[in-house]
Amino acid sequence: MTHKVLHWLKHVVLLILLLAAYLTNSFLLEVATATAHSAPSLAMRFIGLTLMSAAGLLALFIWYYRRQLQAENPRNFGKTPVRFNSILIVMTTFIALLAVQFLWMLLIVNHILPPPDNQAAVEAATNQLPFWNNAYDVFLAPIFEEFIFRGFFFNFFFVKNRPRDTWLGILMSGLVFGYMHTLSLSPTMLFYSALGCLMAWTYLHFKDIRYSIALHFLNNLWAIL
Repeated sequence: MTHKVLHWLKHVVLLILLLAAYLTNSFLLEVATATAHSAPSLAMRFIGLTLMSAAGLLALFIWYYRRQLQAENPRNFGKTPVRFNSILIVMTTFIALLAVQFLWMLLIVNHILPPPDNQAAVEAATNQLPFWNNAYDVFLAPIFEEFIFRGFFFNFFFVKNRPRDTWLGILMSGLVFGYMHTLSLSPTMLFYSALGCLMAWTYLHFKDIRYSIALHFLNNLWAIL
C-alpha cells in the first residue's frame, strides 16, 4: 500500500514539474507581451527565449513520452494510419466542441453565466503582441497541453486498459484540464472540462496523440478567427 502511494505521489510531482515547465515557457511570452510597447528590443529577446525554450521543451516531451510507452504501453498507444474515416471522426468531435462553446456563449450572452475571468487579460495580451500570442496559442499550446493533460496524464494514472480506467481517466483528465484553465471551481470550469473530456476521448479512441493535438489545434484556431 505504501509503495502504491509513493508511486502515485511521484507521478503527481512529475506531472506538476512538466506543467511548471510549460507554464514557465508561456510566462516568457507574457513578459515579451508586457514589454512589447515600452521596450520592443527586450520583447524580441524574450520572444527568442520563448521559441528556443519551446523547442527544447518539445524535444523533452516527445522523448519522455516515447520512453514511457517503451516501458509500459498496455493501451498500445502509437502512430496509427490517417484514413478518411479518422478525419471524419475528428471533424465530428470538433463540431461537438463547437456545440459546447455555442451553449456556453448563449449562457453568457443571456447573463446566466459570467464571462471567463481571464478573457479580458487574454484579449489584452493578444492586442499587445497579436502575431506571437496567436501563433503560440494555435501551434504550441495544443501540443504541450495534449502531452500534459492526455499523454503523460494517462501514462501516469490510468495506464491500465480497462473500462473503469478509461472512463474515469477521461473524466479526471477533463476536470484537471478545466481547473487549470480557470483555477476555480465554477460553471466555467465545467465547460472547459467538457472540452477536455472530448479531447481525452479522442486520444483514447485513436490511441494516437496526434489526433487530440489536431483537435485542440482546430479549437484554438477557431477561437481566433
